[in-house]
Amino acid sequence: MKKNKLIFFACDTSNIKQVKKILKETKSKKLKRMIPKFGHQFFYSKHGRKFLEKFKGTYFLDLKIMDVSNTAVSAIDSIKDLRGCRYITVHAHGGLRMMRDVVKKSKIINKNLMILGVSILTSLDNKSIKEIGHTKTVDQLVLKQAGLIKKSGAYGIVASAHEARIIKKKYKNLFVVTPGIRLPGDRKDEQSRVVTPYDALYKYNADAIVIGRSLTRSNIKNNVKKLIDHLN
Repeated sequence: MKKNKLIFFACDTSNIKQVKKILKETKSKKLKRMIPKFGHQFFYSKHGRKFLEKFKGTYFLDLKIMDVSNTAVSAIDSIKDLRGCRYITVHAHGGLRMMRDVVKKSKIINKNLMILGVSILTSLDNKSIKEIGHTKTVDQLVLKQAGLIKKSGAYGIVASAHEARIIKKKYKNLFVVTPGIRLPGDRKDEQSRVVTPYDALYKYNADAIVIGRSLTRSNIKNNVKKLIDHLN
């Protein structure tokens, strides 16, 4: 795997013991640029935050913060003690002002903290967003949001691999993280816009992928080997 590509692996559980197992069994000399991602389920669990306070190493905190600007900024300020947090998500639906204020606050509390703007969730498709009330396609909405994220000063965007190429074409320096990743043959579950790790990183030119159940479900060590073989 190229040195400038990252793999975020999702620790989607509230079970500390299971998280420790995932962290241990995903370690591989052949996949050095692996960073754990913690979301709502773990962060809001009874012992989750305390675990992250003491966690040695960097991690991705996927909270998808979205609220009025003052509240969103307060949310970022509340994690200033989590020095290992390198990436954190805010939702683009919160608007330009909210994202810009969050970025400004992040630079004050932790110069190493990278803000990622979340666009359209990978569980949604054109039919889904039409039901919500949008008249644009997923591609059009994501590209519009990419512009706002770039303008806010955020480090990157979270979008499906299907939009990564058009984002990179217009905003070359925007760091693109793609969830909705499945190894070949794995079921999609609730996801709609799904691609393989290789296609996301090399066909669609994403900078990083987020992989969860394809890696952490069942035999983790075996799944890591599958991922290495797949990327090679």
